[in-house]
Amino acid sequence: MRISQLSAATDVPVPTIKYYLREGLLPPGEQTSATRAEYGEGHVRRLRLIRALLEVGRLPIAAIRKVLAAVDDEGLDMHTVLGTAHYALAPGVEPRSGDEDWRRARAEADRLIGDLGWRITPLAPARDELAQAVLTLDRLGMPATDEKLRSYAGAALRLVTENETGVIPFAGPRESAVEALVVLTVVYGRIFDAMRRLAQESVSADLFEAGAPRTP
Repeated sequence: MRISQLSAATDVPVPTIKYYLREGLLPPGEQTSATRAEYGEGHVRRLRLIRALLEVGRLPIAAIRKVLAAVDDEGLDMHTVLGTAHYALAPGVEPRSGDEDWRRARAEADRLIGDLGWRITPLAPARDELAQAVLTLDRLGMPATDEKLRSYAGAALRLVTENETGVIPFAGPRESAVEALVVLTVVYGRIFDAMRRLAQESVSADLFEAGAPRTP
């Protein structure tokens, strides 16, 4: 297909496609003349992945380039490729190694992960996210008990195994698998957060029925 057809198939403007080509995010098409190139389904998949990383994941170009490099590296297994994308999506948490409270919270997060038997790399950003959340609750006087943390861990594992893992097309092209991971991680994360807030409102209405908001 020509670049105009690639644009129509992916809903990505031609100037944007040319920008991705210049930046090396999109591989060049097959040159058929001095001014014309042909593109295929691989380019469609790559553009879908770039859009997912950019528009859903909100990743900067440098992070997108790193994820795409992992996708293209045939020496990397699928777990490493997916991990590269997953870690790129993680919000930044600055570890405070000089803070005793932080070290204690991080140790608690590491202990919980170890007790659960989860296979998580030491550098996983979510370790620091969990430690930061534990530390914040401690400092607010509402410490997260081991029982509560394990309850959330169980719910998270159940949601992932029952609703997400089977949706990722592991047997297909790597671009499709990473695209699915990005969408599931970000969008289902929003769904879970929204459903949790709705549940909180419903429980509050049950507890304080007189003050419950009325539907017009």
